[in-house]
Amino acid sequence: MSKMTKNQKAAAEKYDSQKAYLLSEACALVKEITWTKFDASVEVHVNLGVDPRKANQMIRGVVTLPNGTGKPVRVLALCTPDKVDEATAAGADFVGLEDYIEKIKGGWTDVDVIVCTPSVMGKVGALGRILGPRGLMPNPKTGTVTMEIGNAIKEVKAGKIDFKVDKTGIVHAAVGKVSFTAQQLQENAAEFINAISKLKPQALKGTYMKSAAMCSTMSDGIKIDLKAFLNGVE
Repeated sequence: MSKMTKNQKAAAEKYDSQKAYLLSEACALVKEITWTKFDASVEVHVNLGVDPRKANQMIRGVVTLPNGTGKPVRVLALCTPDKVDEATAAGADFVGLEDYIEKIKGGWTDVDVIVCTPSVMGKVGALGRILGPRGLMPNPKTGTVTMEIGNAIKEVKAGKIDFKVDKTGIVHAAVGKVSFTAQQLQENAAEFINAISKLKPQALKGTYMKSAAMCSTMSDGIKIDLKAFLNGVE
């Protein structure tokens, strides 16, 4: 077994890795046990009792974090000329169509979110093999395929994120930065967990939300008292 570093020892003294903490406590603790020189991301991971292989148990949704993600979001708007001004005014970092489709075919994916109008989905759909594995494929369900492209861009820039259960049954999301206040992290995390709770499949038998944890980029996980949270105690 490798020796613990000085910071790991200090972290171990601040919390009990076997205890489930109230969300408010976890948000305060994650700030205390992170010693990175950079502004680390704070993530929440929720373990669900679903079988992602079944279509009626696939969990996917969107949520707008009240305090944003703390990370600049690079948005590419793929649209026809009549929507270029709207996309640009809304703050899109890249706007166009044919030129960016060719760049993507060449391997360029240096963006965080892609939004487009329904009229160009025929061309964008051909990029599925490139964009899909990177989580960049526009989707009407997440609001990234829409005629209201300006509003979509503004929402993404303001903290709207999409989430999807992975093949192991876990949903992951970054809910802020260590530089956020504990209250800001709590508000964001609560919004995320509540969004998942509302998506319980009708066909599911047994426990839906099994456990949850919070961590920063370089910290250990802090267990969240999910039962208390779902009963209104944060």
